[in-house]
Amino acid sequence: MTLPTITEDTISLAAGDELILRFRTWEDYEALLARREDKAGLRIRYNGKTQEIRIISPLPRHANQVDLLADLVKAILRHEGKDWDAFTPITLKRIKQQGIEPDYCFFIDNRASILGKERIDLETDPPPDLAIEIDLTCSTKPEDYQAIAPVELWIYRQSQLSIYQFDSQQYRESEISRWFPGYDLKSLIPQYGDRGWEIGSSVALREFESVLRSL
Repeated sequence: MTLPTITEDTISLAAGDELILRFRTWEDYEALLARREDKAGLRIRYNGKTQEIRIISPLPRHANQVDLLADLVKAILRHEGKDWDAFTPITLKRIKQQGIEPDYCFFIDNRASILGKERIDLETDPPPDLAIEIDLTCSTKPEDYQAIAPVELWIYRQSQLSIYQFDSQQYRESEISRWFPGYDLKSLIPQYGDRGWEIGSSVALREFESVLRSL
């Protein structure tokens, strides 16, 4: 068994591990981000209210699921004739309040505001229109995004999709997506997410696109 290691030069976690550091400051969080260097696979979160830093090392299946769900979203956007810009990985910060790295995020209505930008600065730029989290080994709560405030947040866990919409104060769970109100996403996304794991992502995506054309 490999134990998590944090030194002056190294952050090392086995795939699937999650490490929580309590009573930490924003400066501690920024230092860890700088120390991470080339280990981009590690996700680091900061919560100013709880003063906790969470370091997560995703499983290989995690990347597969993220890629497929993002492709499903892009398929719907193409079907709807909507433009978008998407980012992964990306670090979103609200200074001294929250720092988080969604698995994928989309700018749809706000895409023009971030075109050509190397960094998203939430002091001047809008938050993502849609943020997606895939939970295999960790647990994401809507409160983890409260200060960042993407318009809509999806959390995919154990073949279930939860949709949350920000009402300017907090997240409220919704049965439908603001961006795709004409689709039963809580059925479609798990169906083709599981299908991709069983028969392969590209095959599942083609099937999904066929279904979209038939709607």
